Amino acid sequence: MVAAPIVVHRPTPTGGRRVTAYGKILGLAHDDRDLVEFLRRAGLPDTETLIDDPQMVEWQGGRAHKWDAA
Repeated sequence: MVAAPIVVHRPTPTGGRRVTAYGKILGLAHDDRDLVEFLRRAGLPDTETLIDDPQMVEWQGGRAHKWDAA
């Protein structure tokens, strides 16, 4: 299985999750809106539906769409 090109990393102790795409750090997202905006700025299409595609996005260290501190 090929790894997803977008990774939403585990929640940080202070809240938010680091987001990387194709090995590049996009930022620290605190909610789905931040994530969608980071992906839009990276030039990815259909970002609002893309975040639920497991072939494209890997949510590490917690449930998808959970942004609270670890």
